[in-house]
Amino acid sequence: MSLIKPTRRDILKIAAAMPAFALPATLAQASAAPLGAPAAGNGGVFRFSMGETQLTILSDGFFSVPTTGLGVNAPREEVQAFLTAHYLSPEEGYSHTNHLLIETAEAKILVDVGSGNRWFETTGRLVSNLEAAGLTPSDITHVVITHAHPDHIWGIRDDFDEPLFPEAEYIIGEAEHAYWSQDGLADQVSPEMLQFVAGAVNSFATEGVEWTLASEGYEVVSGVTLINTPGHTPGHMSVRLDSGDQSLIALGDAMSHAWTNFAQPTWFNGFDADGEQTVKTRQALLDMTATDRVALLGYHFPFPGVGHVMRDGEAYRFVPSLWQF
Repeated sequence: MSLIKPTRRDILKIAAAMPAFALPATLAQASAAPLGAPAAGNGGVFRFSMGETQLTILSDGFFSVPTTGLGVNAPREEVQAFLTAHYLSPEEGYSHTNHLLIETAEAKILVDVGSGNRWFETTGRLVSNLEAAGLTPSDITHVVITHAHPDHIWGIRDDFDEPLFPEAEYIIGEAEHAYWSQDGLADQVSPEMLQFVAGAVNSFATEGVEWTLASEGYEVVSGVTLINTPGHTPGHMSVRLDSGDQSLIALGDAMSHAWTNFAQPTWFNGFDADGEQTVKTRQALLDMTATDRVALLGYHFPFPGVGHVMRDGEAYRFVPSLWQF
């Protein structure tokens, strides 16, 4: 069959029909670290500066997924032993969703839009955290989408099916857009990926959004450029900020785990479209950021997800940046 572009209502029906993604929002506690969430919750806003640029990390919340999709090219027992040794549950992962907001004299640039209330009940906090930072959705001038997976693009609409950030220019990689938009893609993917295809196409078709299709080196504003980081998806792109003599890369999902990606850089995950390419991209990023002392932001790293890369023998370590008051 050919790919039929779904309506907004269709995507909800498709998602509801995919029990494989009706994943629990709570973690198995038996092997997890003995620290729990506070009763009143924690804040989801982290501000810092780099050179002359003001940056803010905004959380869209978190979600939990089974660890069966982690390190799928390694023995399952080895992956579970690694997680247990690092005080992580060997059964259920816990993924933060860290959005970078770049504020310059000319622009307010947001990286990714989260999943809103369309995927997990524990996400959809981006706007409330933006408002906690003193801004409104209308203040955002540019939105960059690293890739079209649900947790990065499904939050593109508000509850009235209007663009969540009405004044923004929306930017995505040309190759990423072309992949999800191709005719017949629904015939090529596994059944559980059909909702991803429908969700991407439906998000692209948001009324009131005109897409800028970008390629390697595209400059959003001065000092903010896009770089190719394929593998997790065919056209995945990351965002590089250069300010003064400092640099930071918002990775999207080019790297998605703050422990395995560094200590076991050859492991890839079940949702990586091309595992070998994912590893190749990751190893290049690790080498470059460690050598050049470039900071990075991991979308799914523990909030706020900002830090540096340190070489550790044949592998690496993630070194979180110092939280300053």
